[in-house]
Amino acid sequence: MNMKSRYRLFLRRKSVYYAFDDTTKTFTSLKTKDKAEANRLLVAMNEAGKQPAMNLSLARVYLRHSDPMVSVRTWQHVLEEIIQIKSGPTQARWKSAAKDKAFDLIRDRILIETQAEHLLAVLRTGTVSTNAFLRKVHNFAVDMNWLPATVIPRRQWPAIHYKEKRAITIEEHQKIIAAEVNPERKTLYQLCWHLGASQGDIANLKGEDVDWTNNTVSFVRKKTGVPVLVHLGGEALNLFKDLPAEGVLFPYLSRVRAGDRDTEFKQRCQQLGINGVTLHSYRYAWAERAKTVGYPERFAQEALGHNSKAVHRAYAKRALMKIPSLEDYERKQEGAAIVLTLHKVNVKRRCLGIVCATNFVEGRDVLLGVADLLEHRRIIRGKFALLITFHVNKSRRF
Repeated sequence: MNMKSRYRLFLRRKSVYYAFDDTTKTFTSLKTKDKAEANRLLVAMNEAGKQPAMNLSLARVYLRHSDPMVSVRTWQHVLEEIIQIKSGPTQARWKSAAKDKAFDLIRDRILIETQAEHLLAVLRTGTVSTNAFLRKVHNFAVDMNWLPATVIPRRQWPAIHYKEKRAITIEEHQKIIAAEVNPERKTLYQLCWHLGASQGDIANLKGEDVDWTNNTVSFVRKKTGVPVLVHLGGEALNLFKDLPAEGVLFPYLSRVRAGDRDTEFKQRCQQLGINGVTLHSYRYAWAERAKTVGYPERFAQEALGHNSKAVHRAYAKRALMKIPSLEDYERKQEGAAIVLTLHKVNVKRRCLGIVCATNFVEGRDVLLGVADLLEHRRIIRGKFALLITFHVNKSRRF
């Protein structure tokens, strides 16, 4: 064996063969017990260290037989392929992302010649959006077998730190409504506050979507295709009464791009000195308002059209809950009227002020005094599922 070779063969404890690196003084398992196979692997490792440029050329020769484009495919080609398979608003976002100047650093670089330093340079030059889209481009190339291996391992990608999103407050909303002179935009902002729907879904509502019999409005979310049915309160109903009964409710706003509606809203906020909010902030506001008043999560999730609880909780995470003291909560429960749950307690008879009930939990009869029900209102707490019922009096018949 050549004495100048970097790697030497080593058999550890008569198990598998290892390659010892004379440069780093470390062992690398060859994962074989066959000496002949271990020698072949060792020769390949030593040759790779001596002629890296020749190895790349050999790799291209081998890869070209399976993929003729391997030696000419660039990152620009990957971007173009992704854009072609997208459609609608997603395709528009990808077209905009592909124009990012940070991608110019690798746009014309051959895929198989890309090193991790090249992608890291793009990340340092770009923004949060660059990080998000470059990950997707890289993963797409790996999945399509255009890259023989990942350039940057998944765990080594720099973390994405998004700008903090917040809900619009009632004070800010009222200032915007008072200052807005365009009636169509003003109604759109008001419905965003009451419904919590996205601006695109509200802008495309039609008069036929409103059910005046049941006081509801229904639509299908453009983003997810989830059908949404929302019951309307009094203020929301009054807003719909001033809109056309048929056809598109917002003739102008339904035709413009979502970005244009956002720009108009942003300009109004800048005039009023309101910062950090967009039209999407109305969805955060609705979610936080629902959580604050104790609105059931499953109802709020359906109203906002969220497919998962995780997404919905992300929207409502900044809601401030006013938690009552346990003492006050217990006192309130003790003062509540008693209600009998018939699925757990079966009242058999009442005779001379005595109620005989069957405890289905323990399978036995319990005698309850009328005086106890009236005065204490908490009989054998925990024995029954819920022993809280109407006020019992002597003239009441079971």
